[in-house]
Amino acid sequence: MSSSSPDPEQFEISRQDLYEQVWVTPVRKLAEKFGVSGPYLARVCEALNVPRPPAGYWQKKAVGKAKPRPDLPLLLPGDQETWSKDKPLSIPIRSTSTPRGNSARSPAAKIVRTGRHQLLLGVEGHFRRTRKLDEGEFLRPYKQLLPDIVTSETCLTHALDLASEIYNALEKRGHRVLFAPPDGKMHRPDIEERESPGKDRKYGRYSMGRIWSPHRPTITYVGTVPVGLTLTEMTERVTLRRIGDRYVREDSKEVRSARTWQLSNSWTTEQDLPCGRFRLVVYSPLHGVAWTHNWQETAKASLGGMIPAIVRKLESSEEELRNLMTVAEEAAAQRQREWEEQQERWRREDDQRRVGQAQSESRKQLSDIMDRWATALAVQRFFSEAEERAGQVDGERRARLMQRLALAKSILGTSDPLDYLDGWQAPEERYRSKYGRK
Repeated sequence: MSSSSPDPEQFEISRQDLYEQVWVTPVRKLAEKFGVSGPYLARVCEALNVPRPPAGYWQKKAVGKAKPRPDLPLLLPGDQETWSKDKPLSIPIRSTSTPRGNSARSPAAKIVRTGRHQLLLGVEGHFRRTRKLDEGEFLRPYKQLLPDIVTSETCLTHALDLASEIYNALEKRGHRVLFAPPDGKMHRPDIEERESPGKDRKYGRYSMGRIWSPHRPTITYVGTVPVGLTLTEMTERVTLRRIGDRYVREDSKEVRSARTWQLSNSWTTEQDLPCGRFRLVVYSPLHGVAWTHNWQETAKASLGGMIPAIVRKLESSEEELRNLMTVAEEAAAQRQREWEEQQERWRREDDQRRVGQAQSESRKQLSDIMDRWATALAVQRFFSEAEERAGQVDGERRARLMQRLALAKSILGTSDPLDYLDGWQAPEERYRSKYGRK
């Protein structure tokens, strides 16, 4: 982007360019230039990890006492690289270590005390603000920029604790866990939530198995390789009985204590409902890279006990994923070349069509000119001969004929046949081939 007078509605700026500008122009004035508020531009700098001048910097600079600007931090995997007004901001990931001198009430101290990963702080309330649920169904929160966790309300706290264990274990090994960057073009595949997948699907009113998905995937970086993370509570096939105006589980206390007449006037159905056990699905969020792996709890094995094996699997898969990414990039490049070649063929075909059309239209115009030329010459001969013969008539008849000829000329008008030729367009004047003559 040029640093001079950008269109405030349509521009994109890199973090390097923003870094250069923010140390030349005060944030307030720079924000006016971009058509945003000063606090919002400060958030942009935070999201792109661009250091800003501290308070009092410009006054100190005016008297030559300002400290040198800090270097632009290195770009880490998953960091947002560019910003424009039509793109959302990534959420900055801050260090979870407690700085010296911080009190126990500081945000960093809270993170250490609770043990929850920073991506999970404050999200429980958003998960509970959900669309209307039938009893025992999954949460479907309104907010979509949330960690990729699919769970029922009963198991929400356990799901967040379990996700935190996984995220923290990855962070301890140096693998950042964050939302996919808004400019990263990453996707989340459909996630199978059934504990024992079958051919039919009977999960309530969600017949396609799409319960809820976040706006952007939750990912971790193994080196520079992104890996998607989805934690989902699984479903099990359950028999439900209609008691009164609702369905309850066949094995519930309510059914066991029901009267005989209640049972005789009820019926059963089967549904897939949350079972309280979880599955972790890891996958490549990159288009064209088909790679996925999952671990699921059983009645005897918890997912928490599998975390070391999960981390080892991800680390050992780095080379495999890099190879798959290379293959996908080569395939994408090949598709791009084929698309460009097809576009070129279509352009050449269109060029030849337009050349042929120009020749056809030029010939037709020339044929029309020849017809009009012949008509114009015939008219000229008619009047010339008529005037010559009328000149040989004596008396009043001659005057009357000359008057009639003048009236006929006024009706037909006069035209020079050369005017028709002057207005003719040759094929090259109508359309000139972009590829030259063949």
